[in-house]
Amino acid sequence: MSRDWIVDAGYAAAWRLVRLLPESVAAAGFRLAADMAWRRGGTGVQRLRRNLRRVVGPAVEEAELDRLTRQAMRSYARYWMEAFRLPSRSGRRLVDRFHVPRRDLLASAVEEGRGVILALPHAGNWDLAGAWVVKQGWPLVAVAERLRPESLFQRFVAYRESLGMEILPLTKGTRPPLEVLIESLQAGKVVALLADRDLSARGVPVEFFGAQARMPPGPALLALKTGAPLFAVFLHYEDDRCVAEVEPVPIPPSDTELLDVRVAQVTQSLADWMAQRIGKHPTDWHMLQRVWLEDT
Repeated sequence: MSRDWIVDAGYAAAWRLVRLLPESVAAAGFRLAADMAWRRGGTGVQRLRRNLRRVVGPAVEEAELDRLTRQAMRSYARYWMEAFRLPSRSGRRLVDRFHVPRRDLLASAVEEGRGVILALPHAGNWDLAGAWVVKQGWPLVAVAERLRPESLFQRFVAYRESLGMEILPLTKGTRPPLEVLIESLQAGKVVALLADRDLSARGVPVEFFGAQARMPPGPALLALKTGAPLFAVFLHYEDDRCVAEVEPVPIPPSDTELLDVRVAQVTQSLADWMAQRIGKHPTDWHMLQRVWLEDT
């Protein structure tokens, strides 16, 4: 029995079983699993702790950093619990659990018909955000990184498509994602992209919490090429609901600098705004991977 088969079967079982449990029981179970993972202090937890150290700075004591890491693991576990239950959540309950204080700002942009770009970090529950967008009647397109095994990637694609999203693979698709996303924006669709980590050679260098990182050029490039408005979005939990903070990102005029310079400017603006929001809600930033170039 291969490891890939076990991983895929585990996710399949979770999607079937977790939604059958009372929510309070599921939530308690996932909190317990988060606490156990925190105590074990595996590779992902240690990376999360180091990332949070960057966010909160050297003055925060170790005991407080331990507490923040534990709370961040609980927030991450909550994301998974909600993800496994999301396909069975009614439209009314979904809307009640998701709050966008500046919804009218987004609605006005969508109604202009030029398409809208949403750039998000790995925070809160981005699947819930996507499902909420679809419930507003706005067609949503997102890009998904290929997972291993391939069967697990297809399972996640099917899950998100069941919520009404259109999913494009980041690699090995029939067409380059950028081409399809430009067409989607021209058709007036909403494009959602995770934007806080890209260690590839294509990543744009930015300053992030005082050190160098790379972030994906996609959100800025799409905004500059299509003229579609770009919004930075940050998701965090407040009690039993997820809250989406939304902020328009200024786009420099096309005649000011070369395209790559403008992409760098916009991406840095995104990084600065995300850093502000992560600094306010560090435990809802689910970053268990490397971010900064100088980290090993």
